[in-house]
Amino acid sequence: MSLEEDMEELESAEDFLLYFQLEFDTTVVHVNRLHILQRFHNYLDQAGENMPEDEDAQREVYKKLLQRAYNDFVDSDAQTEKVFKVFKMMEPQTVFVSLGDIKT
Repeated sequence: MSLEEDMEELESAEDFLLYFQLEFDTTVVHVNRLHILQRFHNYLDQAGENMPEDEDAQREVYKKLLQRAYNDFVDSDAQTEKVFKVFKMMEPQTVFVSLGDIKT
């Protein structure tokens, strides 16, 4: 099967990590599985057009990006990494109010 076909069969973060033969702590994955997969997806999007055409080279890039996504959550957490919009919503907002808008 091709890399693309293999990827379509993978469902969980554990599936991806096992497929790419990466060592992982099940506790880290259990708590952050969706965040890891979303971060992996984001990294793949960033790689975009720079992805090699050779399937073996692509497989290595995928493996490195998944390792990077997993590592993001080894020493950090979902709130710090802010992968999903819900975590960004509570950040302080900077609002500009011009002097002309202030009425006394």
